[in-house]
Amino acid sequence: MKHGGVKRGNWIVPGLQFFSLLLIISILGLLSGCGGSSSSGSSNSNQTPVTYTIGGSVSGLSGTGLVLQNNGGDNLTITGNGSFTFSTAVTSGGAYKVTVSTQPSNPAQTCAVTNGSGTASANVTNVQVACTTTPTYTIGGTVSGLSGTGLVLQDNGTDNLTISANGSFTFSTAIASGSNYDVTVLTQPSSPAQTCTVTNGSGTVSANVTNVQVACTTNVTLVYTIGGVVSGLSGTGLVLQNNGGDNLSITANGDFTFSQEVADGGAYDVTVLTQPSNPTQTCAVTDGSGTASANVTSVKVSCSTVSTTNAWTWEGGSNIANQLGSYGTKGTAAAGNIPGGRYRATNWTDSSGNFWLFGGSGYDSVGTGSGTATLNDLWKYSPSTGEWTWVNGSSTGNQLGVYGTKGTASASNVPGSRVAPTGWTDNSGNFWLFGGYGFDSAGNEGELNDLWKYSPSTGDWTWVAGSDLASQSGTYGTKGTAASGNTPGGRQHAVSWTDTSGNLWVFGGKGFDSVATADGDAYLNDLWKYSPSTGDWTWMGGSDLANQVGTYGTKGTGSTSNIPGARNVVAGWVDSSGNLWLFGGNGYDSVGTDEGTAYLNDLWKYSPSTGEWTWESGSDIGNQLGTYGTQGTAAAANIPAARWGSASWVDTSGNLWLFGGLGVDDASADTGEYNDLWKYSPSSGEWTWVGGQDVANQDGTYGTKGTAASTNIPGGRERPVTWTDTSGNIWLFGGLGYDSVGTAQGSGNLNDLWKYGPQ
Repeated sequence: MKHGGVKRGNWIVPGLQFFSLLLIISILGLLSGCGGSSSSGSSNSNQTPVTYTIGGSVSGLSGTGLVLQNNGGDNLTITGNGSFTFSTAVTSGGAYKVTVSTQPSNPAQTCAVTNGSGTASANVTNVQVACTTTPTYTIGGTVSGLSGTGLVLQDNGTDNLTISANGSFTFSTAIASGSNYDVTVLTQPSSPAQTCTVTNGSGTVSANVTNVQVACTTNVTLVYTIGGVVSGLSGTGLVLQNNGGDNLSITANGDFTFSQEVADGGAYDVTVLTQPSNPTQTCAVTDGSGTASANVTSVKVSCSTVSTTNAWTWEGGSNIANQLGSYGTKGTAAAGNIPGGRYRATNWTDSSGNFWLFGGSGYDSVGTGSGTATLNDLWKYSPSTGEWTWVNGSSTGNQLGVYGTKGTASASNVPGSRVAPTGWTDNSGNFWLFGGYGFDSAGNEGELNDLWKYSPSTGDWTWVAGSDLASQSGTYGTKGTAASGNTPGGRQHAVSWTDTSGNLWVFGGKGFDSVATADGDAYLNDLWKYSPSTGDWTWMGGSDLANQVGTYGTKGTGSTSNIPGARNVVAGWVDSSGNLWLFGGNGYDSVGTDEGTAYLNDLWKYSPSTGEWTWESGSDIGNQLGTYGTQGTAAAANIPAARWGSASWVDTSGNLWLFGGLGVDDASADTGEYNDLWKYSPSSGEWTWVGGQDVANQDGTYGTKGTAASTNIPGGRERPVTWTDTSGNIWLFGGLGYDSVGTAQGSGNLNDLWKYGPQ
């Protein structure tokens, strides 16, 4: 039986089978509606999304610059009232959020958004932006106490307002309600100087501000007097001037004060407007300029009488320090030749009256070491022709010595470069050179004890005695007994003499004693004699050990137990009786002041015939100020200030002369380089201050080259060299100190050549 029914065993029920087919078709239809495959086979993901625009309307806008923004990124500039639409649509169902990115200005307004956010399901057209104008308010107040000019106020760091009178003020730029204001003083008034202070100057604007108070008070200006002290004045007509206009006539030595005061922090500059006359004097100002922060009393004016008989002449070289040497051709004199700037050289005078110069520290032909070269060049100057000749040695510094064979002259021999050697001229006209600090035969640098002889007639050097190596201790032998094995230790800055018998004498210096105390960095007071005829050294006095204090005894009384203390850089002379004299230096007094580094002003005489030292003048204690007295007038109380490195010479009358040096400044009690000129008479035992200043660190007054003038004076300096010509004129060359403009403030190497004598 085959009509509908339930399967029984292998039988199928036709009604159930039809029902299952309908169920499957229904399920497939549902799946198709939920994103499954359509009957045509196309995919639902390729369909274009539905999007909607976002917009609305603006009302009340009168300013410029309104910028709306949707969803934090889509900006829309609005220029007028009415509808607006953002350029970027939003996907159906997506969120939107409209805000104000920039509020309008000119005038300032505040715009508020309503209906600004939601979910887009259609084009949005109901966003409302309503703008209202923001109130603005002026900022002002009153000024009181104003008497100066130039007051400028400022609001919020940009709005400037110049105020010319007391009363009310208002800034030109109004401030939007709710904004901050901050009034300050940009420029304080002057003429007179005032300080203005602001109160009620800052806050938040909610109405016109009229209560800012600016109160001005006139500054109390501190003023100070300018003055100092005048010394050495004997003439009339001295007029000082401060700052180019305040003149003050000075009639006597002592304190002075200008009538016009200088404001706190103001500059002062004291100069000499008119030099004194009757007698003619030159006054120099020291410590004359600066900035006033208290009453100034430290200006020093030192006056010196201009000699009517003798004067300085600038003969050659430069009036500016640190000049290279111009060597020319060795052996050939020329007007253009000139040694470079230097100090610590040695010198001789030959039988023809020519001046000779050797070595020192300073400038060679190329500026080795920026002017710190150690030199071994030998020069000759002819006073009659005014020309220099480079005779021997090198035109460049730091040269080793060429010793050759001891006792044998040779054209190839030459002492090594050195500073502060000792020199003599013997009775035969030969030049002698001993020690110094420099280069030996092996290139070592140190204190030397080699003895050399130079013959001007042959132009040859001879190594006579001592070692060709530096840093040698002394061999003293027996005091008073000559011996071929005796020799002084290496040293620099010893003082030397030649006695009437032609013997060479040397005293002290800095270097090596018998046991190499302080490895040669020690002060000596040993006295030696060398006989050119026998070739032997004799230890004549003092100690074979360094750093000895002096034994002064009684001033004016000679004794074999007297001895100057150990020292170096001493001035020395030989008088007409053959006595040896020394003055000052740096070293040991009677008690070892400053551990033996004191500046000294003691004057000593040594008699070769009796072997006695006599303390003649000055103090047995170091670091003494000078007593200048009246310029040109000898007095028992006069004495130069303690110093080292002075130039010294003896005139035709047997007087001892002293120029410059580094010492204790009489005015400041500090050290400085002098240009004072002194004369000592052995017969009267009195010093005379002849010329220059009693205050250290003076620039030179050069005048016209080759022309003597009463106002000319070399600048302050130490360790120059001097000669005396056949007419009795004194010649001065170089040194370390002050040129015409104060180059290097006294540390300049000089190569100026001066003559002192009748005008």
